[in-house]
Formats: sequence, C-alpha cells, structure tokens
Amino acid sequence: MNNNVYLGFDTSNYTTSIAVCNDEGQVIANIKKLLDVKHGERGLRQSDAVFSHIKNLPLLADELAKATEGCTVKAIGVSSTPRDADGSYMPCFLVGKALASIVAATHSTPVYEFSHQSGHIMAALYSSGKLDELIKNDFVAFHVSGGTTEAVLVKPTANGFNVEILAETADISAGQAIDRAGVMMGLKFPCGRELEALAKDYNGKIPKQKICVQDGKCNLSGVENIAQKLYAETNDKNFVSAYVLNFVAHTLVGLTEQIREKYPSIPILYAGGVMSNKFLQNKLSSFDNTYFATPELSCDNAVGISLLAKRINE
Repeated sequence: MNNNVYLGFDTSNYTTSIAVCNDEGQVIANIKKLLDVKHGERGLRQSDAVFSHIKNLPLLADELAKATEGCTVKAIGVSSTPRDADGSYMPCFLVGKALASIVAATHSTPVYEFSHQSGHIMAALYSSGKLDELIKNDFVAFHVSGGTTEAVLVKPTANGFNVEILAETADISAGQAIDRAGVMMGLKFPCGRELEALAKDYNGKIPKQKICVQDGKCNLSGVENIAQKLYAETNDKNFVSAYVLNFVAHTLVGLTEQIREKYPSIPILYAGGVMSNKFLQNKLSSFDNTYFATPELSCDNAVGISLLAKRINE
C-alpha cells in the first residue's frame, strides 16, 4: 500500500479550506476555518477576505502536517477563479494560489488550477455517493451559495468539467437573500443555519408567494423587502425565516421544473452552501434522479479540489 496523497486549497470569500485525499479517492482530511465577519455586517470586502485567509492559514498548518505525515504529495489542486466563465475573478483566490505554488515547488509536484464552482461540483459528486456513476455522463449541477445561484449543464472531461449555464439569478444569489434577511433580524452572518433552525419551529401558514422564474432566469431580491416588511409588522423571526426559505425553495423548484422540461431524465446534482439546508433539500427531493451533497460538503471546502487534482494526475 502506498502513501500517496493529493492536496486541495480553496480560499473562498468566507472559508479557508485545505483537503487531502489518497490514491483510493478517499478524503482523509477536510480542514477549514470560517473567516470572521463583524456582527451586523452582510459580508466581507475582498481586501478583508485576503487578510483573513493570510491569518487563518498558519492556524491550519498543524492539521495539514498531521494528515500528510509520512506521505508523498503527488499533486496539488487549487481554486483560482470563482466560476468556469471568462473574466471570473476574485482576489481572495490569489491567497490559495500563492500557497499552492509554494507547496508545489517545495515538494517538486505539479499544481493544477480549477474553479471554486468545479470544486463544489466534485465535492457534491463525492458526498452523494454517486461519483463513479455520474461522472461518466452529462448531468446538471445547481451551484447555490452566497455568491452564485445558477444551474449548469456539466460535461465531465479529463481535466475537470466543461459547463454551460442553463439557469441563473438575474439579481442577487439565494445565499445573499437568506443572509440579508437574517442580518436584518439580528442573526449572525452567515445566517443559513440559524435561519433554518428558526423556520423549523414555525408551524403556521405562509402567505401566498409570487415567485419570479421565467426562461431560465429568477429574481430573488424582492424577498428582502418583503422580509423587512413582515418582520416590522410581526417581529416574528420564526415566521419570517420560514417565509424566506419557502420563497427560495419555490424559486429553485421553478428553475428545476424548467430544466426538466428540456432534459426530462438527466441527473440533477445540488451543490453549494445554501444546499446544506434540509428544508430546501426536502422540497427538491420530490424530483426524480436528484442528488445532494452532505451538509459538511455542501458548504465551502477544498475536498472537490483535492479529488480533481488526483483525477487529472492519473
């Protein structure tokens, strides 16, 4: 048995992540630390995110050393762009790219660049338990997070994935809608987990909602204003949380229905931090041939990046 390992680095706008997998495609380490966001704020400026990653990385070094002790680093993967699209760029990913280059040089090993989106897709494939099955053919992947809400047609390649956008938000992302509503009610950013817990305890009726989904486009910004109005009228966090999640869920259902009209039987994979929400998963699981990442691998992580590095190095 060899001790070959493959490293993955991902420095997204909200999480510093390092992952390690072995030759058998097993993830042996998933190391990450959230970036600090001040209470009441709805996100981070890129300069603050870069600084936070620089502070976080040394804190993860000991865990990485333990996970790779006695091992040979065969390849390194890193997220260098947010999405698989021309012009996709965020400065925070430069931190991971710099670290990957240094580690690769000191270990005399190749470094491969992928998008943060591809990492989410690969991590979702792995944690869904359908990696070997789904990666052989085309499938649809939803990437639903604080920065992105879109569905792409995925064509697996030897180097990762080729993607074509099938559906997307025309304004803010689902994660932004959830976080803005949560911060408005005094929740800690990111707000998804706390919002879900509050919604779970609501047993009343939810007013009829007008969802805007048309021709592969959706609009989510309207729910922020509605949430503000409802909270001012009721001061009921449980009710408003349930309203917001229900709005997001029905929007994703609408996008999925439109995709199913064009691709009736294609597998659909849901990835991204927002998709760790069990309420959303329950709404979408009514569709056949749908798959979800586990909660720990729905949120930002470097697991998919390490697995892609292994795959491209084979």
